[in-house]
Amino acid sequence: MDELSRLPFFRSFDRAALEPLATVARWRGYAPGQTVIEAGDPSREVALVVEGELRVVTRSSGGHEMILAELRAGSLFGEIAAIDGGQRSASVVALTRARVCSIAAAPFMAFALSTPEASHHLMRCLAALVREKDARLMELAVLPVRARLAALLLRLSRPRERGGRVVSPPPPHHELASRIGTRREVVSRTLSALQRDGLAELTRGGVVLPRVEALEAEVEAGYGGAPRPGA
Repeated sequence: MDELSRLPFFRSFDRAALEPLATVARWRGYAPGQTVIEAGDPSREVALVVEGELRVVTRSSGGHEMILAELRAGSLFGEIAAIDGGQRSASVVALTRARVCSIAAAPFMAFALSTPEASHHLMRCLAALVREKDARLMELAVLPVRARLAALLLRLSRPRERGGRVVSPPPPHHELASRIGTRREVVSRTLSALQRDGLAELTRGGVVLPRVEALEAEVEAGYGGAPRPGA
Protein backbone atom coordinates (compact mmCIF):
# COMPACT_ATOMS: atom_id res chain seq x y z
CA MET A 1 0.00 0.00 0.00
CA ASP A 2 2.73 2.47 0.95
CA GLU A 3 4.66 1.78 -2.25
CA LEU A 4 1.54 2.20 -4.38
CA SER A 5 0.70 5.52 -2.72
CA ARG A 6 4.17 6.87 -3.57
CA LEU A 7 3.56 6.52 -7.32
CA PRO A 8 2.66 9.95 -8.78
CA PHE A 9 -0.64 8.80 -10.28
CA PHE A 10 -1.94 7.65 -6.86
CA ARG A 11 -0.19 10.10 -4.54
CA SER A 12 -3.20 12.29 -3.81
CA PHE A 13 -5.54 9.45 -2.82
CA ASP A 14 -6.06 8.03 0.67
CA ARG A 15 -5.53 4.44 1.76
CA ALA A 16 -9.22 3.56 1.60
CA ALA A 17 -9.40 4.55 -2.08
CA LEU A 18 -6.24 2.63 -2.96
CA GLU A 19 -6.95 -0.54 -1.00
CA PRO A 20 -8.82 -2.34 -3.86
CA LEU A 21 -5.84 -1.66 -6.15
CA ALA A 22 -3.21 -2.68 -3.62
CA THR A 23 -4.74 -6.15 -3.36
CA VAL A 24 -4.47 -6.79 -7.14
CA ALA A 25 -1.30 -4.87 -8.01
CA ARG A 26 1.61 -6.98 -9.29
CA TRP A 27 5.22 -5.86 -9.05
CA ARG A 28 7.64 -7.16 -11.66
CA GLY A 29 11.31 -6.67 -12.42
CA TYR A 30 12.78 -6.53 -15.93
CA ALA A 31 16.32 -6.83 -17.23
CA PRO A 32 17.72 -4.51 -19.93
CA GLY A 33 16.37 -5.54 -23.34
CA GLN A 34 13.47 -7.53 -21.90
CA THR A 35 10.03 -6.97 -23.45
CA VAL A 36 7.41 -5.59 -21.06
CA ILE A 37 4.54 -5.34 -23.59
CA GLU A 38 4.42 -6.70 -27.13
CA ALA A 39 2.48 -4.89 -29.87
CA GLY A 40 -0.67 -6.83 -30.78
CA ASP A 41 -0.84 -8.49 -27.38
CA PRO A 42 -4.46 -8.77 -26.12
CA SER A 43 -3.48 -8.04 -22.48
CA ARG A 44 -5.36 -5.19 -20.77
CA GLU A 45 -3.20 -4.33 -17.76
CA VAL A 46 -2.31 -0.74 -16.93
CA ALA A 47 1.25 -0.28 -15.73
CA LEU A 48 3.36 2.32 -13.96
CA VAL A 49 7.13 2.57 -13.99
CA VAL A 50 8.42 2.28 -10.42
CA GLU A 51 12.11 2.57 -11.30
CA GLY A 52 14.31 2.33 -14.39
CA GLU A 53 13.69 3.40 -17.97
CA LEU A 54 11.57 1.82 -20.70
CA ARG A 55 11.23 2.53 -24.41
CA VAL A 56 8.04 2.52 -26.50
CA VAL A 57 8.62 1.28 -30.05
CA THR A 58 6.61 0.23 -33.08
CA ARG A 59 7.86 -2.00 -35.90
CA SER A 60 6.72 -2.54 -39.47
CA SER A 61 6.33 -5.99 -41.00
CA GLY A 62 9.58 -5.30 -42.86
CA GLY A 63 11.47 -4.80 -39.61
CA HIS A 64 11.67 -0.98 -39.65
CA GLU A 65 11.54 0.34 -36.09
CA MET A 66 10.35 3.72 -34.86
CA ILE A 67 11.02 4.95 -31.33
CA LEU A 68 7.90 6.65 -29.98
CA ALA A 69 8.85 7.58 -26.42
CA GLU A 70 10.87 6.86 -23.32
CA LEU A 71 9.17 6.11 -20.01
CA ARG A 72 10.79 6.91 -16.66
CA ALA A 73 9.85 6.45 -13.02
CA GLY A 74 6.26 7.57 -12.47
CA SER A 75 5.16 7.14 -16.11
CA LEU A 76 1.81 5.49 -16.81
CA PHE A 77 1.37 3.22 -19.83
CA GLY A 78 -1.08 0.64 -21.17
CA GLU A 79 -4.10 2.82 -20.43
CA ILE A 80 -5.33 2.94 -24.05
CA ALA A 81 -5.95 -0.82 -24.26
CA ALA A 82 -7.62 -0.70 -20.85
CA ILE A 83 -10.00 2.01 -22.05
CA ASP A 84 -10.96 0.73 -25.52
CA GLY A 85 -10.37 -3.01 -25.11
CA GLY A 86 -8.15 -3.15 -28.20
CA GLN A 87 -4.81 -4.80 -28.72
CA ARG A 88 -1.56 -3.19 -27.66
CA SER A 89 -0.63 -0.52 -30.20
CA ALA A 90 3.13 -0.57 -29.52
CA SER A 91 5.82 -2.57 -27.77
CA VAL A 92 7.53 -1.52 -24.53
CA VAL A 93 11.09 -2.69 -23.84
CA ALA A 94 13.28 -2.18 -20.77
CA LEU A 95 16.33 0.00 -21.44
CA THR A 96 17.75 -0.46 -17.96
CA ARG A 97 16.94 -2.69 -15.03
CA ALA A 98 13.38 -1.69 -14.27
CA ARG A 99 10.52 -2.37 -11.90
CA VAL A 100 6.91 -2.04 -12.99
CA CYS A 101 3.60 -2.07 -11.13
CA SER A 102 0.79 -3.68 -13.16
CA ILE A 103 -2.93 -3.46 -12.41
CA ALA A 104 -5.67 -5.29 -14.31
CA ALA A 105 -7.90 -3.07 -16.44
CA ALA A 106 -11.17 -3.66 -14.58
CA PRO A 107 -10.06 -2.51 -11.10
CA PHE A 108 -7.98 0.32 -12.53
CA MET A 109 -10.89 1.68 -14.59
CA ALA A 110 -13.25 1.29 -11.63
CA PHE A 111 -10.85 3.39 -9.60
CA ALA A 112 -10.34 5.95 -12.41
CA LEU A 113 -14.10 6.41 -12.84
CA SER A 114 -14.90 6.43 -9.13
CA THR A 115 -14.22 10.11 -8.46
CA PRO A 116 -13.92 13.27 -10.57
CA GLU A 117 -10.34 13.70 -9.33
CA ALA A 118 -9.27 10.28 -10.58
CA SER A 119 -11.07 10.76 -13.91
CA HIS A 120 -9.49 14.16 -14.47
CA HIS A 121 -6.07 12.75 -13.61
CA LEU A 122 -6.44 10.07 -16.28
CA MET A 123 -7.77 12.59 -18.81
CA ARG A 124 -4.76 14.85 -18.19
CA CYS A 125 -2.44 11.92 -18.88
CA LEU A 126 -4.26 11.18 -22.14
CA ALA A 127 -4.28 14.86 -23.13
CA ALA A 128 -0.51 15.05 -22.63
CA LEU A 129 -0.10 11.94 -24.77
CA VAL A 130 -2.24 13.39 -27.58
CA ARG A 131 -0.34 16.70 -27.52
CA GLU A 132 2.98 14.89 -27.77
CA LYS A 133 1.75 12.70 -30.63
CA ASP A 134 0.39 15.75 -32.47
CA ALA A 135 3.72 17.53 -32.15
CA ARG A 136 5.69 14.55 -33.45
CA LEU A 137 3.21 14.00 -36.32
CA MET A 138 3.55 17.64 -37.35
CA GLU A 139 7.33 17.32 -37.36
CA LEU A 140 7.20 14.24 -39.57
CA ALA A 141 4.69 15.79 -41.96
CA VAL A 142 6.17 19.29 -42.29
CA LEU A 143 9.84 19.45 -41.33
CA PRO A 144 12.71 18.36 -43.57
CA VAL A 145 15.10 15.81 -42.10
CA ARG A 146 17.64 18.39 -40.93
CA ALA A 147 15.02 20.36 -38.97
CA ARG A 148 13.54 17.14 -37.54
CA LEU A 149 16.97 16.12 -36.29
CA ALA A 150 17.59 19.58 -34.86
CA ALA A 151 14.24 19.49 -33.02
CA LEU A 152 15.05 16.06 -31.60
CA LEU A 153 18.52 17.08 -30.41
CA LEU A 154 17.04 20.13 -28.69
CA ARG A 155 14.47 17.93 -26.88
CA LEU A 156 17.11 15.43 -25.76
CA SER A 157 19.62 18.06 -24.66
CA ARG A 158 20.31 19.57 -21.25
CA PRO A 159 22.05 22.83 -20.28
CA ARG A 160 25.85 22.79 -20.40
CA GLU A 161 28.01 24.52 -17.80
CA ARG A 162 30.17 26.21 -20.45
CA GLY A 163 27.15 27.45 -22.40
CA GLY A 164 24.88 25.91 -24.99
CA ARG A 165 23.36 22.49 -24.48
CA VAL A 166 24.57 18.91 -24.74
CA VAL A 167 23.06 15.51 -25.56
CA SER A 168 24.99 13.06 -23.40
CA PRO A 169 25.74 10.25 -23.76
CA PRO A 170 25.72 10.60 -27.56
CA PRO A 171 22.80 8.56 -28.99
CA PRO A 172 23.65 5.96 -31.66
CA HIS A 173 22.83 7.22 -35.13
CA HIS A 174 20.40 4.37 -35.79
CA GLU A 175 18.40 5.38 -32.71
CA LEU A 176 18.22 8.99 -33.86
CA ALA A 177 17.06 7.75 -37.25
CA SER A 178 14.35 5.61 -35.62
CA ARG A 179 13.01 8.64 -33.80
CA ILE A 180 12.66 10.92 -36.83
CA GLY A 181 11.65 8.46 -39.54
CA THR A 182 14.79 8.26 -41.64
CA ARG A 183 17.90 6.09 -42.18
CA ARG A 184 21.09 5.92 -40.15
CA GLU A 185 23.28 7.12 -43.02
CA VAL A 186 21.04 10.18 -43.50
CA VAL A 187 21.46 11.06 -39.82
CA SER A 188 25.25 10.70 -40.13
CA ARG A 189 25.35 13.06 -43.11
CA THR A 190 23.05 15.57 -41.46
CA LEU A 191 25.06 15.64 -38.24
CA SER A 192 28.20 16.26 -40.27
CA ALA A 193 26.46 19.16 -42.03
CA LEU A 194 25.34 20.64 -38.70
CA GLN A 195 28.92 20.38 -37.48
CA ARG A 196 30.26 22.16 -40.57
CA ASP A 197 27.74 24.95 -39.99
CA GLY A 198 28.81 25.39 -36.37
CA LEU A 199 25.47 24.19 -34.96
CA ALA A 200 26.74 20.92 -33.46
CA GLU A 201 30.00 19.56 -32.10
CA LEU A 202 30.43 15.79 -32.09
CA THR A 203 32.56 14.84 -29.08
CA ARG A 204 33.26 11.60 -27.27
CA GLY A 205 31.10 12.75 -24.36
CA GLY A 206 28.09 13.86 -26.37
CA VAL A 207 26.62 16.08 -29.05
CA VAL A 208 27.24 19.70 -28.06
CA LEU A 209 24.81 22.35 -29.31
CA PRO A 210 26.77 25.62 -29.00
CA ARG A 211 24.28 27.90 -30.82
CA VAL A 212 20.91 26.92 -29.43
CA GLU A 213 19.01 29.98 -30.68
CA ALA A 214 20.26 29.45 -34.23
CA LEU A 215 19.21 25.81 -34.09
CA GLU A 216 15.77 26.75 -32.74
CA ALA A 217 15.38 29.34 -35.50
CA GLU A 218 16.14 26.70 -38.12
CA VAL A 219 13.43 24.45 -36.69
CA GLU A 220 10.91 27.31 -36.71
CA ALA A 221 11.82 28.19 -40.29
CA GLY A 222 11.14 24.60 -41.27
CA TYR A 223 7.47 25.00 -40.37
CA GLY A 224 7.13 27.78 -42.95
CA GLY A 225 4.27 29.47 -41.19
CA ALA A 226 2.35 26.24 -40.45
CA PRO A 227 0.47 26.36 -37.11
CA ARG A 228 2.25 24.55 -34.32
CA PRO A 229 0.36 21.65 -32.66
CA GLY A 230 -0.82 21.58 -29.07
CA ALA A 231 -3.92 23.77 -29.03
